[in-house]
Amino acid sequence: MGFNCGIVGLPNVGKSTLFNALTATAAAEAANYPFCTIEPNVGRVAVSDERLAVCAKLAKSAKIIPTQLEFVDIAGLVRGASQGQGLGNQFLGHIREVDAIAQVVRCFDDENVVHVEGSIDPIRDAETVETELMLADLESLERRLVAAEKRARGGERDAKAQLALIEPVLAGLRDGRPARAAELPPERRHELRALQLLTAKPVLYVANVDEASAAAGNRDSRRVADYAAQQGARTVVISAAIEAELAHLGDAGEKREYLMALGLGETGLDRVIHAGYALLDLVTFFTAGPKEARAWTVPQGTKAPQAAGVIHTDFEKGFIRAETIAYADYVALGGEAGARDAGKLRLEGKEYVVADGDVMHFRFNN
Repeated sequence: MGFNCGIVGLPNVGKSTLFNALTATAAAEAANYPFCTIEPNVGRVAVSDERLAVCAKLAKSAKIIPTQLEFVDIAGLVRGASQGQGLGNQFLGHIREVDAIAQVVRCFDDENVVHVEGSIDPIRDAETVETELMLADLESLERRLVAAEKRARGGERDAKAQLALIEPVLAGLRDGRPARAAELPPERRHELRALQLLTAKPVLYVANVDEASAAAGNRDSRRVADYAAQQGARTVVISAAIEAELAHLGDAGEKREYLMALGLGETGLDRVIHAGYALLDLVTFFTAGPKEARAWTVPQGTKAPQAAGVIHTDFEKGFIRAETIAYADYVALGGEAGARDAGKLRLEGKEYVVADGDVMHFRFNN
């Protein structure tokens, strides 16, 4: 399991160029006019993790299989999308299906690339998208409120519980606050997911800058970072143009040289992945043996049986124990045999919470 991230934003901010670069495909047409992306393009990319290669070397694995990240390139939004303007209904429907939102905002000038608003202002653009999503959520919740109130008057307990969830979220939306900022008890926040609200999804702002600003950012990207911090969101500075160039370099050495020449330590893809993992509280565990070494991704807090189920549903159903070695011990002791001899291989049960970097082998009944 990786995570599913929708790339959204106004038309012509660089969404499809970024998508093409990240997935190293030409699946999304990057054209200089609005709505060049009509149906959402989906691309899966391997998540780079140096620890996986280390595990594979120690286990003498014949094959290395990284975990994957899924990007969905969604059609550009315009003002009035919540009322069906542009491709509004399609846009909003596709966002409901993703786990997180990567909102691309334009932080570069280029007279050859038109802007739907006629000028460059990333904060205005971000607020336009957020407003349209809030308006869509507001309309959706107001309809649900009427239905829930009617059922509550009829004495339905479930309806009363739903009202207790809907009312504070709706109050926040009416005051211009997204659903993720609703004043809810911590134990009820997970229930927001069931409402399928657009503004309940975590947001990563991707500041798309010119090539010269890729390393240090620029005035506009700093404004985006400040805006995101106020929203409790994360920011990544990226140059879609540079990522497009990198996508055409097949050799890893060439990519490293190109990045070094630009003063960049890693690709935009890696920065987006790292920010995305933090955004969704994901952790990675490994399985390693002679046939293959593989990385798996699960939400933080996942227990051993559910982690086993990511590999195969039978593993979860028949779960007995998880042979577990912390990554640091696995490396320091030269792999599984050394860890076992040193007493660092632990047998964990059904209540064990998987830690990032765990090297695991699951015992289960067929």
